[in-house]
Amino acid sequence: MGLISAIRNLFGRNKPWYEQPRLKAMRSLIEIRNALRKENLHDTEDAPLTGGLPPAAPDSPQRKYRQTEGTYNDLKFPKMGAVDTRFGRNFPLKDTRPDSANLMNPNPRLVSKVLLTRHSFQPATILNLLAAAWIQFQVHDWFSHGKTDAANGEFEIPLDAADNWPKRPMRVPKTEPDAHPSPDASRRPTFTNHVTHWWDGSQIYGSHKTIAAKVRTAQDGKLKTTAGGILPLDDQTGLDLTAIVDNWWIGLSMLHTLFTLEHNAIATELKRRNPQWDDEQLFQTARLINAALMAKIHTIEWTPGILPNPIVQLAMRVNWRGIAGEKLQQLFPGLDDNELLGGIIGSHAEHHAAPYALTEEFVSVYRMHPLIPDEYSVRSVVDGNEITHFAFPEVSGKNARKVTETLRMQDLFYSFGIAHPGAICLHNYPKHLQNLHMDDGRTFDLAVVDILRDRERGVPRYNQFRELLRLPRVKSFEELTDNPQWAAELKSVYGEIDEMDLMAGLYAEKLPPGFGFSETAFRVFILMASRRLKSDRFYTDDYTKEIYTQWGLDYIEDNGLKSVLLRHYPELSVALEGVENPFAPWKKVR
Repeated sequence: MGLISAIRNLFGRNKPWYEQPRLKAMRSLIEIRNALRKENLHDTEDAPLTGGLPPAAPDSPQRKYRQTEGTYNDLKFPKMGAVDTRFGRNFPLKDTRPDSANLMNPNPRLVSKVLLTRHSFQPATILNLLAAAWIQFQVHDWFSHGKTDAANGEFEIPLDAADNWPKRPMRVPKTEPDAHPSPDASRRPTFTNHVTHWWDGSQIYGSHKTIAAKVRTAQDGKLKTTAGGILPLDDQTGLDLTAIVDNWWIGLSMLHTLFTLEHNAIATELKRRNPQWDDEQLFQTARLINAALMAKIHTIEWTPGILPNPIVQLAMRVNWRGIAGEKLQQLFPGLDDNELLGGIIGSHAEHHAAPYALTEEFVSVYRMHPLIPDEYSVRSVVDGNEITHFAFPEVSGKNARKVTETLRMQDLFYSFGIAHPGAICLHNYPKHLQNLHMDDGRTFDLAVVDILRDRERGVPRYNQFRELLRLPRVKSFEELTDNPQWAAELKSVYGEIDEMDLMAGLYAEKLPPGFGFSETAFRVFILMASRRLKSDRFYTDDYTKEIYTQWGLDYIEDNGLKSVLLRHYPELSVALEGVENPFAPWKKVR
């Protein structure tokens, strides 16, 4: 048996996938994803997602373009993935009932103070600060649980005598409930997504017709900008005029501005090539191209940036382009039929075990607030000298507008490019987010909210979460982390390993080589990252020149974040020279 084990180990059969030889590891990842597609997609809807909508006519806009509300992506079930449909689950519904008896056990404020408080900033040196802004920019495209206010009801968080929180008890609004809960009382609580589930740029374009119309010029297919090249001021909110402004800060303002400008550049070129097109044709086609470009950037630039493991880098390229690559696909179009050879893009749409929806568990693994620093230095891209310095409250909420009106976008992007985000780990939660002052006067400990949301929504705690993903349960805090202080603190808060919250476990977990977040979270990621593309006909069956134009397909293929940045801010060229991944640290100007 010793010899057999040695042979198996030599060929990687007894090793985790990330320690296996590259080709074997790729095969293992595919097997893991296939098992997840079969076992870890669960429907929460009560009826087929037709929504009473009529079939789309052969030449109708519903067939050619993305719809604001996300309808008609699946032509047989036109409400699938639309705004105000339910979040799905990655686990059987019987395993997603909120543990109401232990909702405050342990106290979320204790978890925040003892385990999450940032005593000193721990940087993620493999990344630049754009990576932190980017993931929030994308998250706003993917999901929103709606407004958090007292009208939904409130949780009361008890505080100990030494806690200096200004009001007692601490109050956290409950998640906005499902407007149409299941008539079956035995069903688990469900929540609806207030934006579309699709990867469609809805953070810029909107998921509701009112805001969608408000951001458009209604001329030449363009979105509104000012003469100075920034977003207009929305007088109603005091923030930038764009579709999603929740949790607004300067990083979001920068990326919303950049991809609004990119949309307009695409629309301009489409008009030059198609002078007979009207505003709607130009807008809708530019939106398709811009959204696909953002999806590509996330897949083959942001993901390999935060997970610079060579196996993951290869896997993400294969996800998008396949092993064959773009040129062979052009020579042999039939390769698109094979997801491995031709990539997901251009393959046939498939929902696998459940109708398409983003999941509550997917929301949970993207709780990455430690990426946000507390301090920001703005430097000149011309000479590298510091222009000014901010604390987070000075660049968030309505204060972000003051920054964009007084500083150049070139300098802001350069400053983000040479700065680091925080590492996703314990004791690295932004101090200003633990005492977050909203523009409307409310104050939150966002770490408390993060912990409470998983419990409220029935997301299993860490060890059960792992078991439901067919990962081994962790037997002790010492096995979970190689940091003795963390292990002791986790034990003091939770007592038993099975009581540990998902987020605490994800932040404490030992990371595989080249990983910026935990392998437990990565399991959900490899399922849902592929699903966002595979279920979407605009990335599969309708990723064609008839829908995008041949120029549009070529544009997506030929561009990435670096070229987008240089198109709109050419002064950044000196800092981006030689930088392969624009989410990695840029060159400093001397």
